[in-house]
Amino acid sequence: MDDGDVLGRVKALVDEEHKLRGHHEPDADRLAQVEAELDQCWDLLRQRRAKEEFGQNPDDAAARPAREVENYRQ
Repeated sequence: MDDGDVLGRVKALVDEEHKLRGHHEPDADRLAQVEAELDQCWDLLRQRRAKEEFGQNPDDAAARPAREVENYRQ
């Protein structure tokens, strides 16, 4: 997975989040899943970019568990 793939996933998740929030009664469970996945994607992207910046292979970055990255400040 490269940065473009991660950003594509982020876009899809953001679109889904907007649709969910647009409903009068959004599916709270699905919304929480989407938010957790977004946190994971942003974390993975930051890891990839940091590795690249310091001359390491960005493909060595790995998604961390949602519990570890949840509620990171964006």
